[in-house]
Amino acid sequence: MNFLSSFVTFENLHEVRRLCHWGPIIALSVIAICSTMAVLDSIIWYWPLDTTGGSINFIMLLNWTVLILYNYFNAMFVGPGYIPLGWKPENQQETQYLQYCRVCQGFKAPRSHHCRKCNRCVMKMDHHCPWINNCCGHLNHAYFTSFLLLAPLGCSHAAIIFIMTMYTQLYERISFGWSTVKIDMSAVRQFQPLMPFSVPAFAATLFALGLALGTTIAVGMLFVIQMKVILRNKTSIESWIEEKAKDRIQHYQTGEEFIFPYDLGSRLSNFKQVFTWSGTPRGDGMEWPVHPKCHQHTLTIEQLKQKADKRVRSVQYRAVEDYNGACCPVSKGLQTFFRTPCTEEPRIPLKKGDTILATRGTKWWMYGDKALSEEQIKAGDRVRGWFPRRCVEKCHYDTAASESTSDKKVN
Repeated sequence: MNFLSSFVTFENLHEVRRLCHWGPIIALSVIAICSTMAVLDSIIWYWPLDTTGGSINFIMLLNWTVLILYNYFNAMFVGPGYIPLGWKPENQQETQYLQYCRVCQGFKAPRSHHCRKCNRCVMKMDHHCPWINNCCGHLNHAYFTSFLLLAPLGCSHAAIIFIMTMYTQLYERISFGWSTVKIDMSAVRQFQPLMPFSVPAFAATLFALGLALGTTIAVGMLFVIQMKVILRNKTSIESWIEEKAKDRIQHYQTGEEFIFPYDLGSRLSNFKQVFTWSGTPRGDGMEWPVHPKCHQHTLTIEQLKQKADKRVRSVQYRAVEDYNGACCPVSKGLQTFFRTPCTEEPRIPLKKGDTILATRGTKWWMYGDKALSEEQIKAGDRVRGWFPRRCVEKCHYDTAASESTSDKKVN
């Protein structure tokens, strides 16, 4: 009992709850179906105890399954690494270059971002992945990318087994209605399989083949995307920050030169920041090696500039219709229903008279922050998300600009 209690703790049980989500359920179901059918079909097609090739094929198949599950569960349970609650830098002067997180009651370290799903500030956050029900970040980036590589390789091997099984088992059974028209597969080695290949087995193999091919294509594309992220040492969030930095410089004609600080200039050097022989990425998730022309707070200073620019560019709207926060509201028109933003970002419910500061939008939807009371602001509350454009109207004065002017006068 003492041995079990050292492993089964409250934190571990809390992490196991990550499995109770549609993402891991679907991912593990696909792995289970493809692996099980591949094992059964490999026994029918290429009996592992018959030849050396059959043994190698079977061992490789089991090896793919073990490696895929190993990296998958590590990506899920090791996690990305979180900034400690209430964190602040040792040098108090550095706080002026950092953003403050009201939820975590601490400062955001360089390259960290707050995840609404995890409700924590994540080290070097790239994105929140629903398939592992966790963020992809500093500590689990290598495991996650390895899983994205191994899954297509394993599924490709399984697809070959499925195709060869159907090929060898159906060569004398397929006819097109004429006794003279048959598929000649006499070159294939014939033997009596240990398990019958019936119609349900054929249907199951065909279904598993579809899953394997679909996974190979979809996950393979995700692997390519993640390798671009790693070789540039630039997360998808940081790519968006860099794009906005160029837009800000061009808009205001400041003449600045923004250099992304974490690209070390060599793909190999960037690769080694994530993949190491020990499996643990380099760095503590707080400080990072940077470009010679940059320093630790180059990106965080740019984020603060973009945040201030966002407040200046925000436009005040007032709600003229109630909105219940539905993802695809039917009552707000067909265009609003079909043009809903394809994102995991939240929707915010509105009541007539609510004030919203909109920062971006499309023809049918807008994104912004709802104006809150002083008590809610002091409590660290923040309500932001998408809402239908038809539910609001633009105010006749720019409160955001007037507030910034009044703040300057007070300061």
